[in-house]
Order: sequence, then structure tokens, then C-alpha cells
Amino acid sequence: MSENKNAALSAGRSALIWFGAAVSIAEILTGTYFAPLGFAKGLLAILIGHVIGCTMMFAAGVIGGKLRLSSMETTKVSFGRYGALFFAAINVLQLVGWTAIMIYDGAAATNEIFGAGSYVWDIVIGGLILLWIAVGIRNLGIISQISTAALFILTIVLSVVIFRGNAAEAAAAADESLSFGAAVELAVAMPLSWLPLISDYTREAKEPVKACGASVVTYGAVSCWMYVIGMGAAILTGESDIALVMKEAGLGIAALIILILSTVTTTFLDAWSAGISAETLWKKIDGRKTAMLVTVIGTAAAIAFNMDDITDFLYLIGSVFAPMTAVQIADYFFLKKDHRDERASAGNLLIWVFGFILYRILMRIDLPLGNTLPDMLITMAVCVIAGAAARALARRR
Repeated sequence: MSENKNAALSAGRSALIWFGAAVSIAEILTGTYFAPLGFAKGLLAILIGHVIGCTMMFAAGVIGGKLRLSSMETTKVSFGRYGALFFAAINVLQLVGWTAIMIYDGAAATNEIFGAGSYVWDIVIGGLILLWIAVGIRNLGIISQISTAALFILTIVLSVVIFRGNAAEAAAAADESLSFGAAVELAVAMPLSWLPLISDYTREAKEPVKACGASVVTYGAVSCWMYVIGMGAAILTGESDIALVMKEAGLGIAALIILILSTVTTTFLDAWSAGISAETLWKKIDGRKTAMLVTVIGTAAAIAFNMDDITDFLYLIGSVFAPMTAVQIADYFFLKKDHRDERASAGNLLIWVFGFILYRILMRIDLPLGNTLPDMLITMAVCVIAGAAARALARRR
């Protein structure tokens, strides 16, 4: 993207960006799924899932930050030039999907309160995202600070509205319709969805590790907060539609600001990263224009399609990017390998295929800590063992 290269992102600015990413209707809606566990057990699942997901997110961000490469450029280190093209293409597609889903959720919730038709709000939100992209991530400055402060205040208001009920009701709400392992996996899903994006921002940081830490801690804490808001709404008010909770609470213009601004600040990152990933596919591509095109396509898709259930989409993202990141972590931190001069690393691509298949198999098994953690640990172990074996064989020759 054509930005001022001297304006490196500080840790504080990085934290603001990821605060805006975490405050989203999609995260609150996902939180409503935890209601069957009851408050205490649901909170534990949310915390465990976010520790797992954010740890992986931090590792991915550090790789890109230290190498000064975008997320998809870092895949060249483990998978070679052509391997990186494969993941970049998948990433662009999933980011188009996320852009559409976020616009759809924000518009549907806004329409629930204010009417006028979801398609009208789709267009309004899409237009604001285009404005954010036109301004650019480094030039948002005071806009980012004001929007983050507004979201912070309004989400506190929303939290008070939801939790001013009788908290004792939460303990009695548990049932067996959602297993603890499945709940942990749902909590892992959101930070996991940012794995192929975080380096797009840490690569620009003055102090990559510090900025990555600030980004991940901020995102993790606020994301947990959003999940808890959704879970609390479902348990304490008996309502899983957060828009109706806002409407019944009489939040009015505050609800409008929360719904619109949270959708824009989160979806902006999806569209922006789609542009960065597209540049990996072909250097002549203009990332900013591509981000705008992704926003337009996402807006059109939000108008045209029903996107109420995104569970399968979340699991598909996990099955692709969890083993991809596991291979990257093993390569960078343990094996110290660099395949950027190769067309493709056949060995690592095969290990990724193994990890992908393993993830889909583990999805059918109810594991206490979900399937992402065991999939990534096993994939990393296979990668390290295969790398050590290849080195031993090379020495014998």
C-alpha cells in the first residue's frame, strides 16, 4: 500500500487498531452461543480459548514483525514463492467473506432497531469503510482515537445495561446443549481468524515484539469482553439478539454508534488486509484499490445473501490457517529455515495437508480444549521431526 514509510506504528497505535478490531457485533453474537454452559463455565471456556488463540496470534505477529513482512509474505519463508501464492489466494477469499459477514451483521442489527431496510445500512456501512480505506491506516490518527474512545464508553454502557440484572440467574442457566470443548473452540475461532492478518500491521511497528504484545493483549482482553457481553445478554436477559437488547434498553443513538462504528473499525482491517494479500499475488496490484473493491464486493454479497450462521465458515478458516501457522512457527522458531528462494517447499506443503486433514478429523471428536490446540501442536511436532530428519540425512550425505 502506498503509505508514508516513515510513520511507523507505535505500540499504542497498534493497540488502538486492535481494540477497534475486537469490538464487533460478530464477536458479541458468537458470545451468545455460550449461554448453555452457564456464566462461570462459559467464562472459563472463553478465557481458555482466547489464551490458546492469542498465543498463536502473537507468534504469527512476531514472525512478520521481525522479518518486516506482511502476513502472506511470511508464508514464503515456510512454503516458498508458489506456496505463498496459494495461501494468499485463500486469504483474499476469506477476507472477502469476512467483509461481507461483518457488513451483513452490522446492517441487520442496525435495521432491527432503526428500520429503513438492511440493504440501506449495508450501503451506509460499506461507504464508511471505503472512507476509512481512503484515509489510510497511518493517517487515521485522531479519527481512530475518537472512534476508539467512543466505542470504549459505549461498550461500558452496554455492559451496564446487560449486567444490571440479577447475576444469580446466570448460575442456573446451564444445560448440556453445548460441550465445554466445543465452547473453547468457538472462543479460539476469533483470534484464530486474525492469524493470516496480524503481520500486515506488526511489520509496520517501531518495536515489533512490543507492538505485537500490545496488539494481542488488547485484542484478547476486549474480545473476551465482547464474548461476555453476548453471553450475558443471552443468559441474563433471555435474548440472543443483541440488537433487541439495545432496543429494549432504549440506547437509541448510542446503539447506532456502537453498531455502525464497531462494524466499520473491524471490517476495515479485513478489507485492508485483503489488499495487502492481493499484492502478494501480483506486485502490480494496487492494494488500496483492491481493498476498496473487496469492500464493494462484500457490500453486494451482504445485500444478496443470508449470513446468519457462520459456524462452518469459522471452522473452515481454522482448518486452513491453524496448520499453516503451526508450520510457520516450527520453521521460524525451531528449525530456523527460510524457503523464500525456493519455488515451493513440497515437504511443508505436505505437512500442511496433513494438518488440514487432522483438523477436520478432530472436529468430530469432543476434546476438552477443542481441536485447534492439538492440531497445531501435532502439526508443529511433525514439522520439527521432519526437519530434523532431513538435516540428519543431509549430514550423512
